[in-house]
Amino acid sequence: MTDANDLVVLFEAVRLGNQEAFRHLYERTKTRVFNLALGYVRNREDAEEITQDVYIELFRSAGNFKGDASGTTWLYRIAVNKSLDFLKHQKRQKRFAFLTSLFDAQTGETLHQPTDFSHPGSTLENKEQATMLFRAIDTLSEKQKTAYMLTKVEGLSNIETAAIMTISVGAVESLLQRANDNLKKQLASFYKTLYNP
Repeated sequence: MTDANDLVVLFEAVRLGNQEAFRHLYERTKTRVFNLALGYVRNREDAEEITQDVYIELFRSAGNFKGDASGTTWLYRIAVNKSLDFLKHQKRQKRFAFLTSLFDAQTGETLHQPTDFSHPGSTLENKEQATMLFRAIDTLSEKQKTAYMLTKVEGLSNIETAAIMTISVGAVESLLQRANDNLKKQLASFYKTLYNP
């Protein structure tokens, strides 16, 4: 049985409430979910929290899965949504911390920022380049970032990405084109500053 067929069987068993199948599914897919979340938040603890939230949501909503998309697409969709929700929540917390600090310097707190980010897909040699790339990715719009992360970082096809994002393949291609253009500008600006201070 192929890996894809095996996952189909697991998703179907999970949909029917099989807890053992859920455990197997978790073991088989947790690394993918964690790496995707890590690409969004660039902090291991936050990525672990998102991963946990993804599987809680998967477990809660498994009975509602209608099979209109593949189980893997559904899982990625949940992971993308949870990652984006986390980032929105973090932005709200930062705004609140800033406002609080205006009134009372003692209670104002700053949220920890990832200072030494390392994605599992990057080697030691290109760690600095990966850090710069992910900083540039952070400047993209939500949709551009998601399209770029799914295709370039996770290695999914445009067709798979379109299914996860519930948009057309043409829209994915357009988002990727804009993302690439924006990343080139960001990285060119960074290198210009770096080598021409």
